[in-house]
Amino acid sequence: MFCSFVPKAITRKDVSRLSDDGNPGAFNVFKICGAKVGCLCLFLDVLKGFAPVLCASLLMNTESFWFSLVIAAPVLGHAVGAFNHFRGGKCIAVSFGVAFGLIPVTCWAIVLLAGLYILFSTVFKFSSNRVRSITVYALFAVLSTAVCCVFGQYSCAAGCAAVALIAIVKHLKVFSQAPSEVVCNDK
Repeated sequence: MFCSFVPKAITRKDVSRLSDDGNPGAFNVFKICGAKVGCLCLFLDVLKGFAPVLCASLLMNTESFWFSLVIAAPVLGHAVGAFNHFRGGKCIAVSFGVAFGLIPVTCWAIVLLAGLYILFSTVFKFSSNRVRSITVYALFAVLSTAVCCVFGQYSCAAGCAAVALIAIVKHLKVFSQAPSEVVCNDK
C-alpha cells in the first residue's frame, strides 16, 4: 500500500490514523501530506494497476480466462491490503491504472470509467463520494461488459466487471467500517 508506507517514510504521518475514514488512499494522502506526496502516491497506485495489465496485454492471449484474472488482481490486492493488516484502499486509482493498461486491447474501459466519474462529478452530483463511486462502478460494470461483449472481448468484460464488483464492495458502508463498528443483528 503505497499510500500507507510512502507518507510514513517521507512525512512520518500515518494517513490511516489521521484520516476521517481510516482509508490509506491517495485522496487522504493529498489532504494530510500535501500535493507532492499525494502525487507520488497517486502515480504509484495507478502504476500498480497499469504495469501488470499492460505487460499481460502484450505478452499473453488477451482472450483467455487468465487475462480477466490479471485485470482483477491488482484491484483485489489493493482492496485487501495484505501488507497493511488487510485494510486496503477503495481501489479508484488502481482501477484507473488497470483501465489505462487495457488500452492496447480496448480503449473503452478508460473512456467509460473516466467519463462516468466526470459525469457524476460535474453534471449529476452526489453529496456522498461513496454513493458516487458505487454508482460509477455499477454503471461501469454494466456498460463495459456490454461494450466489450459487442466487440467479442469477453475476458476484458469479465475483468472489468470483477474490478467494478471489488470497488463496489469496498465502498459499501458496512465493509468500510472498523470491525468494532459493524453491528450484527443475528439472534
